[in-house]
Amino acid sequence: MVSQRRDADAPKDTSESILESLAGTRVLVVEARYYDDIADELLAGARAAIEAVGAEARVFTVPGALEIPAAIAILMEAGRKAGGPYDAAVALGCVIRGETGHYDIVAGESARALMDLSVAEHLPLGNGILTVETMEQALARARVSEMNKGGGAAEAALSLLAIKRAANLESAR
Repeated sequence: MVSQRRDADAPKDTSESILESLAGTRVLVVEARYYDDIADELLAGARAAIEAVGAEARVFTVPGALEIPAAIAILMEAGRKAGGPYDAAVALGCVIRGETGHYDIVAGESARALMDLSVAEHLPLGNGILTVETMEQALARARVSEMNKGGGAAEAALSLLAIKRAANLESAR
């Protein structure tokens, strides 16, 4: 997942050992179920990647991709206030181009909002919102047996979490 170039004399990459110790990590997954078949595949891939490292996935559902960033922000804050914060987040959904410009708004604004949220909050976040031209493209990208973009989004969030933890270790030295 995470790789870091290092000199032969440099100390071992701490992110490798952190990835091995992600057991118990709490990962927030927010999915848009506008297309159930696609959502099922994206979620299956994300769950498998999260469970593979011994982490816990907590899944919430929203109607569409535009609602995902707001839901993540709300749920991250609720987790902090409840004393059980999430360590990372994964956004899952699909936007298929139609006959109007609505696609451009939904695809662009959801991606922008997720990036803004991730950077502002230093939140390890994997964006698994597919933006495609056709249902066939969406299914190929979503299927665990094909491109597994849900799994890839979860792996991205976990990799960023490993980087965050490694950076925190470095700054504590």
